[in-house]
Amino acid sequence: MTNTAPRAVPSSIDDTLKLLTAGHYVGDRSLATVLFLALRMGRPLFLEGEAGVGKTEIAKVLSETLGRKLIRLQCYEGLDVSAAVYEWNYAAQMIAIRLGEAEGNTDRGRLEDDVFSERFLIKRPLLQALEPDTAGAPVLLIDELDRTDEAFEAFLLEVLADYQVTIPELGTVTAPHPPIVIITSNRTREIHDALKRRCLYHWVGYPDAERELAIVRTKVPGIAEKLSAEIVHFVQRLRKMELFKAPGVAETLDFATALSELDVVALDPATVSDTLGVLLKYQDDIARLDGTRVKELLDDVRAQMKAAE
Repeated sequence: MTNTAPRAVPSSIDDTLKLLTAGHYVGDRSLATVLFLALRMGRPLFLEGEAGVGKTEIAKVLSETLGRKLIRLQCYEGLDVSAAVYEWNYAAQMIAIRLGEAEGNTDRGRLEDDVFSERFLIKRPLLQALEPDTAGAPVLLIDELDRTDEAFEAFLLEVLADYQVTIPELGTVTAPHPPIVIITSNRTREIHDALKRRCLYHWVGYPDAERELAIVRTKVPGIAEKLSAEIVHFVQRLRKMELFKAPGVAETLDFATALSELDVVALDPATVSDTLGVLLKYQDDIARLDGTRVKELLDDVRAQMKAAE
């Protein structure tokens, strides 16, 4: 996304809702409230929920609508300081040492000071987020924290408590203005209370049919009204089944986009069966929905929609 000119944080919950809307994010008032408080209080916002419900998108929308740089730390198992904060450019350091020795510089102390200077420092996302920026404090997205281990969580405590990191060779780096921090978790494991206490918390659940329909029509412009309504009610019905992985909002949008590309005007069993791989990502879930079952679900959906008219 391309950032706009930097803007001040919203001054009210209603302004926060307008901010989300300006970024084409269909949020509810509870999200706008906790987001407003996190921005005003300068606290990290911890977002938990199933994959594909729009947690990551919130950070992207904030970056775009506030005109701030987005710095993303994608978490994974084994993530450590060298990948998250900084590491030294060892190859460049060795070249500098060899050149110094070739030029007759035998002062080890001076050589050490030279090679452990900022020009040999490779800054990773957390360190980048602490740097001053003329556009204002950046948005720091720590995405899928639950994929990391507890050791990395413990390291994050210093960053989130004081917005600083310590580099032994250079000293402590402190942010002149704390970044806007969004942390997400798909809850594949529990995050430690010590980290949660430093954050404001919000559970991002599946939207109801009305809000999901608004999301589809916002994100997939030009989609037929009848088709978008059938898609949303069908997905909502799928989520009530005992599936290994229920489709998220991201899958709903993919499904709507795919059907639009196929010039579908209404759902039918054959088309749904052929495109189930857009909605469901596990073969066992797809196998539960044979042609007969899909027809039954579509009949239920149409009956529901007709009763609601």
